[in-house]
Amino acid sequence: MPQATIAPPERIPAPPRAGGGSEFTPLLRAVRERRLLERRPGWYAAGITANLLALAAIAAALVIFGGSAWTLLLAVPLAVFSARTGFIAHDAGHSQIAARRRTNHLLQIIHANLLLGMSQEWWNDKHNRHHANPNHVEKDPDVAPDVLVFAPHQAGGRTGLRGWLTRHQAWLFFPLTTLEGLALKVYGFQGVFSARGRRGTRGARLMEGGLLVAHVVGYATLLLATMPLGRALLFALIHQMLLGLHLGLAFAPNHKGMAMPGEDGGDENWGHLRRQVLTSRNIRGGAVTDWLLGGLNYQIEHHLFPSMPRPHLRHAQPLVRAHCRELGLPYTETGALDSYRQVLGHLHAVGEPLRTAA
Repeated sequence: MPQATIAPPERIPAPPRAGGGSEFTPLLRAVRERRLLERRPGWYAAGITANLLALAAIAAALVIFGGSAWTLLLAVPLAVFSARTGFIAHDAGHSQIAARRRTNHLLQIIHANLLLGMSQEWWNDKHNRHHANPNHVEKDPDVAPDVLVFAPHQAGGRTGLRGWLTRHQAWLFFPLTTLEGLALKVYGFQGVFSARGRRGTRGARLMEGGLLVAHVVGYATLLLATMPLGRALLFALIHQMLLGLHLGLAFAPNHKGMAMPGEDGGDENWGHLRRQVLTSRNIRGGAVTDWLLGGLNYQIEHHLFPSMPRPHLRHAQPLVRAHCRELGLPYTETGALDSYRQVLGHLHAVGEPLRTAA
């Protein structure tokens, strides 16, 4: 396992601000001048239509060829296009698709609740807190200590099973991501149906809950009606594990191993620009990378401009990179394999004290 050391948040002094202006303002002005915040409904309409047709084709293939064991292979494309469904729900949640809030809400609840089985409101609450304070050890739910821990102080005192998981978390990271697809469903159901997790109005919860139940019923009906019980369970297992792995490969490189504000107060004077740039990592690649990672490979641009339509992120990248260079601000971009090496190295380093003490 690659070695890594845990560094405190970057302490990069901010340059003098003429007239008290924000470091972010000139970049925002340049982005607006190039109309990169304008919606791309046609681009999204084509992508959503293609994704729905792909899901329908897979369902039709299950109905036609369900008697053959070869249908288990269809779990692979279903996982890929289920991930695309999640990316569309993500973009709708950020109001990237349509100008009207109601349209984005409708698109998100269809793709998240009905097609993916994930609660829209639960996801939005969690994801918005992440965007407000990315990688912050006290404020970002994505780095809260759970099965895995992401900061050295979170590892202290963990014993038993949790201690064992922390000691070996770098090796366990990708195997554990195979559970992510199921975890999104479980957390979503808890968020909608448990008294502790309830959000929104009663009508909104009823709508969400109804669509979550419809997803489970529809999914189970499709599999059980087209193949024997044992094969249906195996198909579901393969599908959900591959979906979780795919999502993990898309989300893991974005922030893990980057600066973690809140560890030593180094973020007190960070504005929006530094808070988003110093905690985020981009992944180099072309059109295939953009498609497989749902545009999240432009994580820095996405965090700076959450409502920017996905196809515009690559056009904003040169502007953001040049602006960071002008400010002397690190702009982190790496290849996919190296990003995973950095993530695993960070997790390995976090667990080092427990391995030493064992």
